[in-house]
Amino acid sequence: MDDPTSRGQAGSLALVTGAAGFIGSHLVERLLADGVRVRAVDTFTPYYSVALKRRTLESLSRYPGCTTIRADLRTCSLDDLFEGVDVVFHQSGQPGVRASWKGFSDYLTHNVSVTERLLTAALGSGIDRFVYASSSSVYGDAARHPTPEDALPRPVSPYGVTKLAAEHLCGVFAVRGVPTVSLRYFTVYGPRQRPDMALQRLIEASLTGRSFPMYGDGRQLRDLTYVDDVVEANLAAWHSATPAGTVVNIAGGTVTDLRGLIGIVEEVTGRPVRVEPHSEQPGDVRSTSGSTALAGELLGWRPKVTLLEGITEQVAWQASGRDLVRTA
Repeated sequence: MDDPTSRGQAGSLALVTGAAGFIGSHLVERLLADGVRVRAVDTFTPYYSVALKRRTLESLSRYPGCTTIRADLRTCSLDDLFEGVDVVFHQSGQPGVRASWKGFSDYLTHNVSVTERLLTAALGSGIDRFVYASSSSVYGDAARHPTPEDALPRPVSPYGVTKLAAEHLCGVFAVRGVPTVSLRYFTVYGPRQRPDMALQRLIEASLTGRSFPMYGDGRQLRDLTYVDDVVEANLAAWHSATPAGTVVNIAGGTVTDLRGLIGIVEEVTGRPVRVEPHSEQPGDVRSTSGSTALAGELLGWRPKVTLLEGITEQVAWQASGRDLVRTA
């Protein structure tokens, strides 16, 4: 394998899938700021606004060093996408725990089949690293908290099953020489968060006076991770000499329940949140929290942004109504 100290240098070429999405777009911006050239690819799945994704990708195309491509990764030829690539950040996929109970074929193709196609294309390509965006949903209702990576995965949603299956594919291809690292994200938030996610809707409700639908009793615990910290974890996975096939938690280290989150949003916005109660939804786990000891040991990574700091940034972004991507 290559010398890990040479990774991440200006002029390297990164392939980023899901580049028009929440995390992908932040990652593209950071790579470009570091002088890394980017091939930014998105399929424009209709899980949420395709127009929103199109505007994001168009904004990214204005950056020098960024080539944007709309391509269906389920069927397109991957030869051109991989030409000259040094690192792959596979951020694309079909999101949504609750929605995964319907239309499972979309989850199977976008989360499993696409990952297999990309890994197959990576075989013998000479890339430095294949970084896969996994999810804490693979754990389900874990018995240990904070949950370490050696806990037995027991996903409780079809979405979680597909993310775990793709992780296993990364492990299989690691044996064949693809230098994979899988990052298990714990509830990522921040500017540009997906519009279906709870914090985005919670802030919107506070700013507009509309009601916020709360599923369950509001005592569900979540480990929230700021998007900039997630981007740093991806870069650390590329730069490090972490063994191929490694799986690592990426968690924010601040666990709060939904009621506590409502209180923080109210504090930051200075406005109340009108809650509309609903019953619990299938696949929603009671508690998530991730141990980041292994990330610290292998990647030299630890979260830096506090929950209050991160929510303040997201509130400012949502309140401003500014463009999704900063002007190039």
